Amino acid sequence: QVQLQESGGGSVQSGGSLRLSCATTGMTHIYYCMAWFRQAPGLKREAVAVVDYRDVTIYANSVKGRFTISRDNTDFTQYLQMNGLKPEDAARYYCAATPGGCPDIRQRGDWQRDFQYWGQGTQVTVSS
Repeated sequence: QVQLQESGGGSVQSGGSLRLSCATTGMTHIYYCMAWFRQAPGLKREAVAVVDYRDVTIYANSVKGRFTISRDNTDFTQYLQMNGLKPEDAARYYCAATPGGCPDIRQRGDWQRDFQYWGQGTQVTVSS
């Protein structure tokens, strides 16, 4: 059973940085798409970034150039480096994983349906 656990959330001022981590257990091979989603109160959960086993990454337009997703295939940990944070980035951030390739999250779609495994989330607050 694959299990994910996020850490690294917190409160920062606008323009600040945070690094989220997602520890994984139960993953026995690297052929997973790994992703970060976020959900603000009253809004749908949205895909932020994905990375496949070849380290090919795709970002939502709202975070491109500010956020960086990465993964370590030796222990299946994934990261989200968030720079230049804005108040609109405030949300609960979730890591996710699913076997196979990554969807193109730049396209319109409810991408959370594509992911089989989820963490519990970590809160990110950005003050202006």
